[in-house]
Amino acid sequence: MGTDTIERARLVDEADAVATRAATALGKLQRDDGHWVFELEADATIPAEYVLLRHYLGEPRDEEIEWKIGVYLRRIQSDAHHGWGLFHGGAFDISASVKAYFALKMIGDDVDAPHMKRARAAIHKAGGAAAVNVFTRIQLALFDAGPWSVVPTLPVELILLPRWFPVHLSKMSYWARTVIVPLLVLAAKKPVARNESGVKVDELYTAKRAPLESRAAGTKRAWTLFFNGLDVVLKLVEPLWPKGTRQRAIQACVDFVTERLNGEDGLGAIYPAMANSVMMFDCLGYPADHPARRVARTSVEKLLVVKDDEAYCQPCVSPVWDTALASHAMLEAGGDEAEARAAAGLAWLKPLQVLDVKGDWAEEKPDVRPGGWAFQYNNAHYPDLDDTAVVVMAMDRVKERVGPAYDEAVARGVEWTVGLQSKDGGWGAFDADNSYHYLNNIPFADHGALLDPPTSDVTARCVSMLAQLGETDSPRMQAALAFLEKEQMPDGSWFGRWGVNYIYGTWSVLCALNAAGLGDKHPMVRKGADWLLHIQNLDGGWGEDCESYALDYKGYTPAPSTASQTGWALLALMAAGRVDHPAVERGVRYLIATQGEDGLWGQEKYTGGGFPRVFYLRYHGYPAYFPLWAVARFRNLKRANDPHVAFGM
Repeated sequence: MGTDTIERARLVDEADAVATRAATALGKLQRDDGHWVFELEADATIPAEYVLLRHYLGEPRDEEIEWKIGVYLRRIQSDAHHGWGLFHGGAFDISASVKAYFALKMIGDDVDAPHMKRARAAIHKAGGAAAVNVFTRIQLALFDAGPWSVVPTLPVELILLPRWFPVHLSKMSYWARTVIVPLLVLAAKKPVARNESGVKVDELYTAKRAPLESRAAGTKRAWTLFFNGLDVVLKLVEPLWPKGTRQRAIQACVDFVTERLNGEDGLGAIYPAMANSVMMFDCLGYPADHPARRVARTSVEKLLVVKDDEAYCQPCVSPVWDTALASHAMLEAGGDEAEARAAAGLAWLKPLQVLDVKGDWAEEKPDVRPGGWAFQYNNAHYPDLDDTAVVVMAMDRVKERVGPAYDEAVARGVEWTVGLQSKDGGWGAFDADNSYHYLNNIPFADHGALLDPPTSDVTARCVSMLAQLGETDSPRMQAALAFLEKEQMPDGSWFGRWGVNYIYGTWSVLCALNAAGLGDKHPMVRKGADWLLHIQNLDGGWGEDCESYALDYKGYTPAPSTASQTGWALLALMAAGRVDHPAVERGVRYLIATQGEDGLWGQEKYTGGGFPRVFYLRYHGYPAYFPLWAVARFRNLKRANDPHVAFGM
């Protein structure tokens, strides 16, 4: 036996040992009822807004929580630019910095403290508080710390418009919809925070005025000028709206929110919508003990992560996503204990399938039966295609073990998924054909995240699901594959909407193409794999920064390796038939070398995408299950001696 052969055999044994340790460690993090849920961390804005919400409502101060959130906000303040970015190590962001500064001042930090003086100087340099985005302008206006006149007008009567109208709530994404509806009421009523401490941030303003600039791709100057002109007209006529119509619109907003309150999981199960619903009920005079307001307020509190020395507020929680992906990793790890834990995770997931609620997605697809899974514990009006496909594939993987136990769940999941395929062959995350791109030109949409069009990563997941279940040559599959071919970048990569970024998208698509039977010689597969090989770091890992979402993206920029992105790249290359490539061995060695003593991997870098250029996520579970998954698959493929195994993820 040659030296190279011995070394490769030793590498497989090391991978086996690493996978075993990681599976044991991941198993210890499973909850008693079978599910996994990890922290989901965003940027400074959510914990800052949580502090401001309590002061807006005039609630008794919780000095311990405020102190801990202050510790968190100070810790993540940048040593480089002295403000706050949108992700770990990210560039200065004016809106995040203004909110963090406001919250720290509200908590009690002296404005002349060194960290506050540095932050204030950075904010002034970037144009001051006048340069913030729409949602921050609203936050300031609610505290009478900024004028409503600089907030683009979305009249509350919008909710009464017919669906054919060009600007309609159903034409916006689910997250925009749930955030905007209660915000329409706030904008109409223009309440002022109780703010009993009287804290404002006048010192953050400069003489400069800053126009709103959209962060969306593909905005058109003509549309922008039209909507800016319309905003001027709406501001002029706003006082003239008939009072009866306005009251009817406000009640329609209340009805919309109340129907979707979602118990203690909250409106849309996302913080901004949940907080806005609480403020809406408050400004309409609902007492604190009113059932709707009370449950809405409780939903916000459940997002807190409170530790011994610091605290922060999550944007939402991710138990379905975490449980489905952890189950896949445990199934890949194999062995009685890991497979039993995966089975427990899937048993926990089964009753969370939404079978009885036709959510907002039915506006576009009224004849489709519900059957999806949401991202959170409960979000029945807003299941998503990504979670559903991942859950279905995991349930299908255990078919030999559990028999027909999940057959009906799988069938309904597939039925709902295929029912929401968009006309261009792709899939969005929550809705079909949510591609009204002209809406990104309205002044209110400066965040560039108003829509939910089909994307490569979600489409790939749906393709993977269908192919894993045996469908590879149907018209809808051909349409989906054509969509993915069209979306491939010139360098061979794919855009990753919900993960950072082209590594994530390329992993998603290469696994889908493998499942669909496109071999390693297919041009799409070859180009995607070659791109991954080209961008591997010298340490053997892969990395990509959140800055890759830039509108002027010119190509991959080197970034430090991370455990999760290395896991994605390895899974992608193995799907492309490159399990024997030296790059894969180097990647596996990187994961072996960086495994922590606890059996998992550390990672502070943000590799989750919320909204490109606006909002990023640190999934604390990603370095727990993706590296395990990749190392275990490498071991499995090498021991099977078959580089052409079909798998969907």
